Amino acid sequence: MGLSSVSGAVSVPPQGRRTGVAAHRPGPSPAADPAEEHLAEEHPGEERPGDGPPDPPRPHVVELRLSAFAGHRRAVFPLGPCTFFVGPSGSGKTTALRAYGALAALAGGRTVEEAFPDPTACVPERARPDAQRRRGFRIGCTADGPEGPVRLDVAVQAEPEPRIVGERLTAGGVVLLETALRDPGRRSVQAAWHTAGQTPVTRAPLPDDRLGTALLPLRVAGTTDGQRRVLAAAEQLVVALRSVFACDPRPERMRAEVPVGSGRLLSGCDNLADVVWRTRSECTRRHARLVAAARAGCAGPVTDVAAELLAGGTVRGLLDRGDGVRTPLGRLGHGELRYLALSLVLLTGPGVLEVDPVREVPAALQTLGVLADGLDRGLDPVQRAELTGLAARMGARGHIRLVGSVSDPSGLAETDGVTVVHLEP
Repeated sequence: MGLSSVSGAVSVPPQGRRTGVAAHRPGPSPAADPAEEHLAEEHPGEERPGDGPPDPPRPHVVELRLSAFAGHRRAVFPLGPCTFFVGPSGSGKTTALRAYGALAALAGGRTVEEAFPDPTACVPERARPDAQRRRGFRIGCTADGPEGPVRLDVAVQAEPEPRIVGERLTAGGVVLLETALRDPGRRSVQAAWHTAGQTPVTRAPLPDDRLGTALLPLRVAGTTDGQRRVLAAAEQLVVALRSVFACDPRPERMRAEVPVGSGRLLSGCDNLADVVWRTRSECTRRHARLVAAARAGCAGPVTDVAAELLAGGTVRGLLDRGDGVRTPLGRLGHGELRYLALSLVLLTGPGVLEVDPVREVPAALQTLGVLADGLDRGLDPVQRAELTGLAARMGARGHIRLVGSVSDPSGLAETDGVTVVHLEP
């Protein structure tokens, strides 16, 4: 494919900037949280978030690579437990998150057309077609976990028709899977994966519209050490990507009553009241922390975040003011609703609250990767600082990893545990 350089530069510090944050109005540490202390007295045998030794490493994405994608060229972005992309409009913040989400969709079994609804828009602007009039883009990522760093690189043809024309899975310096388009007239690629048995490499065709790494468990028997290594690396990469939850709270959809459902949080947080209805009784520790977050970021007194079951099987959310007044969530401001929804997402975790994209991944393997483009949209400085601190604290436990973009980077450089990636147009 012809992928030429594009105008504009992307400036990213080699290891990002990891510094620490004094929030504008910092929230208490987990140990000092009055709600947590009260719960500890009620349930002295329960482990609280932030207590105890760190959990074993779970698969998680530590690096995003946009070798040639839209306005990015040879860009390598480090991803920590809490990462924020910052930069002026047009610097590529949304584009980077869109690429991450597309990789997650491919790992979840989506076709290339489903993962990239407008593939031509992903082609670098000045990329020239090759002799067959083909143009495309290249992206990749690295997932760390029990198998060590596992690297995935994907080449996608956008024109004349979308297809995956090349893929490479690498771990420990060994190429475990490699695919290539040999015959443009066939809707398949030639794949070769590591075997390390009597036959060092196994070759077979794979479809050109899906990620080969996600198909390996259906193709590799796992009878040799080499095959087992391939399966373990592929599983780690797929689990890390499939545990991504793209979140963009829509306050206009959160004000109405909603039917009582499964309690799984939707990406637009439309069913916030239903989720509060479930978590208030099932996840008391996390709910107590949600109440503490609401108290810190919402106007007026807050003693509880409640849900009320109404006639007809619907439920609405409420803020209990503590004096007999209960304010429906529908009366809250745009920023308050976004703040509450994002706080709930950050307090979500495997085994605590199910969300749609990760329900097929065992909870013991999940690190919920939250993607939040424009996280600070509609928030005031206090709310932004509270969310940043909450994300850093939850990320330290290894159950939640946040990758977001913000328009206002003030205060981020002082938040402990935050990785800041600076972009330039």
